[in-house]
Amino acid sequence: MDGKADSVRTPTEGQGVLTRSAVGGGSTVRTGVDGAERALLPIAPGRGRPTLRHEWEPTLVRRVRVVDLVVVSGAALGAQAVGPGAPATLQQVLVVLVVIAAWLGALAVHGSHSPRVLGSGPEEYRCVISATLRLFGLAAIAALLLRADAVRGYFAVTLPLGLAGLLVTRWLVRRAIARMRERGESQTAVLIVGRERATRDVAASFARNLASGHRVVGVCVPGYSGERGQYLEVGGRNIPIFGDERSVIAALEFSGADTVAVTATEELGHGGIQQLIWQLESYDVDLVVSPGVVDIAGPRLLMRPVAGLPLIYLDKPAYRGAQRLGKWFFDIAVAVVALLLTIPLLLVIAGAIKVSSRGPVLYRSSRVGRNGKQFSMLKFRSMVADADELREELQPLNEADGGMFKIRDDPRVTPIGRFIRRYSLDELPQFVNVVKGEMSVVGPRPPLPSEVADYEGEVHRRLLVKPGMTGLWQIGGRSDLSWEETVRLDLSYVDNWSTIGDLLIVVKTVRAVLAGEGAY
Repeated sequence: MDGKADSVRTPTEGQGVLTRSAVGGGSTVRTGVDGAERALLPIAPGRGRPTLRHEWEPTLVRRVRVVDLVVVSGAALGAQAVGPGAPATLQQVLVVLVVIAAWLGALAVHGSHSPRVLGSGPEEYRCVISATLRLFGLAAIAALLLRADAVRGYFAVTLPLGLAGLLVTRWLVRRAIARMRERGESQTAVLIVGRERATRDVAASFARNLASGHRVVGVCVPGYSGERGQYLEVGGRNIPIFGDERSVIAALEFSGADTVAVTATEELGHGGIQQLIWQLESYDVDLVVSPGVVDIAGPRLLMRPVAGLPLIYLDKPAYRGAQRLGKWFFDIAVAVVALLLTIPLLLVIAGAIKVSSRGPVLYRSSRVGRNGKQFSMLKFRSMVADADELREELQPLNEADGGMFKIRDDPRVTPIGRFIRRYSLDELPQFVNVVKGEMSVVGPRPPLPSEVADYEGEVHRRLLVKPGMTGLWQIGGRSDLSWEETVRLDLSYVDNWSTIGDLLIVVKTVRAVLAGEGAY
């Protein structure tokens, strides 16, 4: 080739103006919108063509397998060195090798190396834990039947060492994958078959969660008969419209997508979806179907075939019933331990506040709790004593919306207050509210009575559970969140909370607080 681009325009009826440019044997799809050309994704056209996913998935899987091999081998050899009955004979060395091979095999069989699982978080950890516990359960039974006491002792050391190592390394790998995806690497290219509104919702969700690694590269709109060169603008991005539901295969060729997401199940019907499944069999792409529900956690979803139909059952939210007792025990345990451990810090902060500014050490704020019951929320005073009286005067500087009041450089905040607010140390006295049963460790943001007075519609659902010292709003951006985003996160928590979820939020809160971002 002479280095010049050989372009062939393919104006397909009902699609955007599609241009395929071949340079040096490679292909790049371009979409002409209003006369401009925008490069999308490199592709290799044809059945069974490779996609971008094929460039990073095999490498990721190989690296994870190598990491697992190192961790499992380290645990097995470490148990040999420190555990009872350390292997010394050839037979015992063979046992170690068998354990390593069986462990790696169990991880593979349980799907922990699947690209769909890697970096997913809870599902990946579940696979690792399930594979490990089942393997060692079988090994323990075998050792018991064979009366191999030394081997049982060896397993007792190997199991915790290996499981802890696997979980830690998987967490590190997950963080590395998230950072790559936030930079635009290791992406899954998604082609959506659905209406404009559904496409916007899905694309916006992917944009909010860059670590998921999904990027919408095109859309096929059922019944579309618009002009060529049309696109949807979502979050500052132009997403090409490639045609209607009959244009999916052509859109795959042009967009290089490796996943087809169907949201228009009603328009396609059972027959249409079945036809699409058959058409995609020759293509190495994933087909996913969106059920049309958002902010619903996986544990509440149950797929069950009924009369040949795959139906999704939704469990009711757990803000009532026996599960509340478990949450109460969790709250009391965490609050009591936290208060006991932070007594010296509480005394230091109280002394610093007392000597640095006039006024009380503690600030009491009236907040609305579960079922609309008001209570007095405790905080270390971080502002001047007459801060509430100055609020009306500073209202023109308010940077928040929806009834909230936030000023990034609030002149009422004292020097000590700025420090303790940055690291959320001013909220430590709220553990007393938790012990009194007025608040929870994890929950929606505690609202002011004036905010509740402006609640409309479903926003009242925030009051179905106790407000929390931390929550999804705390780890999702803290003071940088808009009112709409705060409400969305709170309602998502109300519908999906669990004890394990609370524990994960607490861990993430510690990381967010130490980073000191989004607090003012």
